[in-house]
Amino acid sequence: MLKVDSLVYSWAHGPTLHYDLEVSPGEIVVLRGPSGAGKSTLLSLIAGFIAPSAGRITWHGESLLGVKPDRRPITSLFQSGNLFEHLDAFTNVALGLHPGARLDRAQEQQVVQTFASLGLAGLERRRPGKLSGGQQQRVALARALVRARPILLLDEPFTALDPDTRHDILALLRKLVIANNLATIVVSHDGEDSRLLEGREVGIATHEGLPAE
Repeated sequence: MLKVDSLVYSWAHGPTLHYDLEVSPGEIVVLRGPSGAGKSTLLSLIAGFIAPSAGRITWHGESLLGVKPDRRPITSLFQSGNLFEHLDAFTNVALGLHPGARLDRAQEQQVVQTFASLGLAGLERRRPGKLSGGQQQRVALARALVRARPILLLDEPFTALDPDTRHDILALLRKLVIANNLATIVVSHDGEDSRLLEGREVGIATHEGLPAE
């Protein structure tokens, strides 16, 4: 279980944010709340991009505080910037397995199978600029899957997609979370996301960032 316990973060010129949250493997938690309430800040704290003032973040009882971001059991997806534009889709995904994208035969087959499972077969050698927005986000999901890290953090990565594509990808994400037993947190402004993901909605109720179910 991912557990955020009495976590505190203080901005230099802003409010002090407080968080308590638990997410089990295979569960999706959807964070809702007004802009500036601290939703994205919570994801950054869990990922290790910023450090809290107090409190604990644990995964199965082991502290994540002090662990470098690349060493945490976490994959993050954002609204944009998930892919390297100068690399083709296959190489972008291969980077999830090796920092130099140098794969053995079994790993290459793993990437090919992941592309097929996400409806991306035949697009492996296209660069992101030649892919639709929905295809780009599927490639980003493919890299998250091959990394095989058990915590998935999503900061509104599907906001810019058209409604039909967004619906399809959210349905796919739900299946992937269950199939891979991922503890997943999604930041969203859209209440429809919770329904499509069958997630547990957690509202950040005040500008002080106090999560309340």
